[in-house]
Amino acid sequence: MKSYFDKTHTWGRIWTVAALVIFLLMPVAFSIHLNAWPKAEYFFKGLASVAIIFYPTGIIEVISYAPLLGAAGTYLSFVTGNIANLKLPCTMSALETSGYSVSSEEGEVISTIAVAVSSIVTTIIIAIGVLLMSVTGFIKEITSPSSPIYPAFQQILPCLFGAIGATYIYKHWKITIAPLVVILTVLAFSGGTQVGVLIPISVAVALIVTHFMYKKGVFGKEETGGIDG
Repeated sequence: MKSYFDKTHTWGRIWTVAALVIFLLMPVAFSIHLNAWPKAEYFFKGLASVAIIFYPTGIIEVISYAPLLGAAGTYLSFVTGNIANLKLPCTMSALETSGYSVSSEEGEVISTIAVAVSSIVTTIIIAIGVLLMSVTGFIKEITSPSSPIYPAFQQILPCLFGAIGATYIYKHWKITIAPLVVILTVLAFSGGTQVGVLIPISVAVALIVTHFMYKKGVFGKEETGGIDG
C-alpha cells in the first residue's frame, strides 16, 4: 500500500497541476485571440471579493473531504468537481453498501471506483442533456417555469442528500444532534450561508463532539464495532 499511495500522490499532484493549467489556459487563449487583457487593478479587485470566501472554503474542503474520499478519490474529485453534490454522496453510498471503511485497502479502492464512475456517468448525462437541448429542446421544456414538473427540479439536491442522510441519521443519531443544532443556528442568523461553508462546519463539529462522546463512553459496542474506548 505504501507504493500505491506514493504513486497516487505523485500522479494526483501532476494531474491537479495539469488541470489548473488547463483551466487557466481558456481565459488566456481568449485574451490572446481578442488582444484584450484585464487591467491589474480590476483583476485583483474582483479576485479579492471572491478569494475571501472561496480560498478558505477550498482549504477547509480538502481537510474535510479527504478522510471521507480516500487518497485517490480526493485527487480525482477535486479535478472533476461537484464533490458535495455527486462525488461525496456516491462514495458514502458505495462504502455503506460494501461495509468497508475508507481507511481500509478495500475502502480505498471502492472510493476510487465510486468517484470515477460518478465522473463518467456525469459526463455522459451532461452530453445527453446538451444533445437533447440542442436538437429537441426537450430539457428546456420540462425545466421551464411553465412546466408542471418544474418544482420537482428545485428539490433534486434536498432529495439526494435527504435519502442518503436519513440512513446515517437513523444509524448514528447521537452524532447528528450537535451538527444539526450548529447548522440550524448558523442558518437562523445567516440564511444565505452556502453549502460549501456549512458542510465543513458540520464536519468539524461532528468530529469534535464525537471524540468527546467516545471518550465519555456514550457509544455502545454496536456503535463502535466492539472497540474498547
